[in-house]
Amino acid sequence: MQVPWKLLYRKYYSSGHGSFSTINIIAQAVSLALSRSYLLVPGIFAFACGEHALAQHNWVDAERYQSQSNLYMRAQDGYSYMFAFVFMAVEGLVLLVRALYLALLFSPSIVMAPFADYFGPNFRKLWLRVIHRTLEKSGPAFIKWGQWAATRPDLFPRDLCIKLSELHTKAPEHSFSYTKKTIERAFGRKISEIFENFEELPVASGSIAQVHRASLKQQYSVQQGKPLVVAVKVRHPGVGESIRRDFAIINLMAKISKSIPALNWLRLDESVQQFAVFMMFQVDLAREAAHLSRFIYNFRRWKDVSFPKPVYPFVHPAVLVETYEKGESVARYIGDLQGHDQTKSAIAHIGTHALLKMLLVDNFIHADMHPGNILVRVSQSKSRKRLFKSKPHIVFLDVGMTAELAGSDRVNLLEFFKAVARRDGRTAAESCLRLSKQQNCPNPKAFIEEVEEAFTFWGTPEGDLVHPADCMEQLLEKVRRHRVNIDGNVCTVMVTTLVLEGWQRKLDPSYNIMKTLQTLLLRADWAKSLSYTIDGLMAP
Repeated sequence: MQVPWKLLYRKYYSSGHGSFSTINIIAQAVSLALSRSYLLVPGIFAFACGEHALAQHNWVDAERYQSQSNLYMRAQDGYSYMFAFVFMAVEGLVLLVRALYLALLFSPSIVMAPFADYFGPNFRKLWLRVIHRTLEKSGPAFIKWGQWAATRPDLFPRDLCIKLSELHTKAPEHSFSYTKKTIERAFGRKISEIFENFEELPVASGSIAQVHRASLKQQYSVQQGKPLVVAVKVRHPGVGESIRRDFAIINLMAKISKSIPALNWLRLDESVQQFAVFMMFQVDLAREAAHLSRFIYNFRRWKDVSFPKPVYPFVHPAVLVETYEKGESVARYIGDLQGHDQTKSAIAHIGTHALLKMLLVDNFIHADMHPGNILVRVSQSKSRKRLFKSKPHIVFLDVGMTAELAGSDRVNLLEFFKAVARRDGRTAAESCLRLSKQQNCPNPKAFIEEVEEAFTFWGTPEGDLVHPADCMEQLLEKVRRHRVNIDGNVCTVMVTTLVLEGWQRKLDPSYNIMKTLQTLLLRADWAKSLSYTIDGLMAP
């Protein structure tokens, strides 16, 4: 080690430099000191060689492992692609088989349709029954589509809408084992940990879900002393997938219809989108719970109207636990029940003002008010004083289908109702034409003239015998014939009003919902005092 430093020193000195710098001297001293150690230098050399060898080994391993990881990821990607391809192929095959089945199922009603008006009323009634039966056999999506179509007399003939409104039949029940499994999966605990007792047989079954009666355990009950009786609504198995597939087929048919000029005015693609929103509300039971909470808040001051209360935290898109409401269907009072005239009149009164509050005050309307969704409770007290003071209590069920109106739609609809109440044909026709943001009526002038002519007749002594609700139904028929577009939510509200008016007219022929609507709407200050007026009418 000393020899190289001496040679370096002589060369550096001969080149004209007087001395080494300080750093060079320190480096020389360190080198000389290290050269005296017989263990340190070989150790450093071995350590350096080992570090280099280890780095080379790690690099080779990393390269090897990286290639294995790449191969694994490529294999995983290939498996995913293959699985996706197989899934798409199977799904396409299922859709094809489903489409062929539906084509065969609907073929009789489609073949009969062109001749429905040519072979007399009996053949048309047969055709309507075939359509009704076909939709019942087609599954939940088409049953719900039929119920939705029943609210669109602006698109479909009145007799067809009436027939489709009967699609409220009892659906097949699923097994209790599926109910148990669905509840336990939804809430993450055993069914025996939630309910004190649970009736295995459902009390009702619809196209989307079925309902069981049960009692909550004491720790979940708000009542003191006894378990809370609840209704447990459980969605049928495969409903979501079935509806998704059927909706894909319906959507495809709607897009195909756009290429047929004769069907363009129907705007089926837009109608399908509205129907999709409607179906989303129906299938998601958690959304129905939100609707219940909103209705409960809106009617919090009313003593004669109530809704089932959702029991949180037992709310899930596939399972809804709500309070079990006792009562008789309003259909019992609509039928041939003799007597009870005062009770019938009170039911009509309460139902009318509840709808008017939903429409005119809250802008949140229960859009499925058929008699099966309305219960009536009447006090059974024998006390004469109690009997004189008691009023029936109405419970509205199944609030999955609701409607809300935009500001402009609400104003136009109220103007339409005012015009119908005053028998003002021109204003009614012009309001109808404003009830769609994309109006495609081919001849608005002819529509206005025909409506004006009809209202002129309704203003005569003979026409005065025609009920205002019948006037509105005939007007909607003219809307359909003249291809006037009306937005879905607006038409739903109109039909809900007609449905409610229909069963209330049977309860109390002297009670006129259109007359009540006219009295409220024609007030100059209705917008300020309407809420107080309705609340005052319904005050206990």
